[in-house]
Amino acid sequence: MTLPPGQRAVDGFPRFGTHLHHPPPPVPADPVIEIGGALAEAVTLPVTDLAKLPRQELGADFHCVAGWSATNLLWEGTAFETLYRTRVEPLLAPDASISHIAFEGLDGHRSIVLLEDALADDVLIADRLNGRPLDSDHGAPVRLVSPSQYGFVSTKHLCRIELHTSQPRDPDRWSPLAAHRRARVWQEERHRNLPGRVVRPVYRALIGPIRALSARGSRK
Repeated sequence: MTLPPGQRAVDGFPRFGTHLHHPPPPVPADPVIEIGGALAEAVTLPVTDLAKLPRQELGADFHCVAGWSATNLLWEGTAFETLYRTRVEPLLAPDASISHIAFEGLDGHRSIVLLEDALADDVLIADRLNGRPLDSDHGAPVRLVSPSQYGFVSTKHLCRIELHTSQPRDPDRWSPLAAHRRARVWQEERHRNLPGRVVRPVYRALIGPIRALSARGSRK
């Protein structure tokens, strides 16, 4: 098995997330995904309707920017490109030229993805993992899955999608650990300003403490 530069395989699939020691957000009784931004008309998509779109299985590894990889995962869901072409593109504002898509989760995490990366053929809105519905630790009810990018791009507990015609404002742009805007794992795009090999030791030192904090909030 060949892993991307700087990655190490781990057993299982650790719970990581922006909420760390806090429990995952509760799943609404009737979850929806709000779709807004540069649209002629905003739309609210019930997750039950998303499940009616063509389904896809995807075998892929999950690579955390900290340096661990969960391998041989089987995701199931709807290709983001299918959702975009069938439900989003027809609602675009006249002459709108979309460049970026923002994905927001119920936990407050937000990832900003170039349109070309979001439309890649391995990007899913997933609702199942390894033959089972997503649990709360890994993004229930649905999450973005973009295996070619580091895990922070794959927003969990997806509740909102925004379409943008330019790069949205990034609140973390001055952070010492400012994430790379594309975050492609095989190019080792970990940090916005520093080479991946330089920040490897820093990120790896955080794995233990972050994993311990995240485990405190697990509902398993």
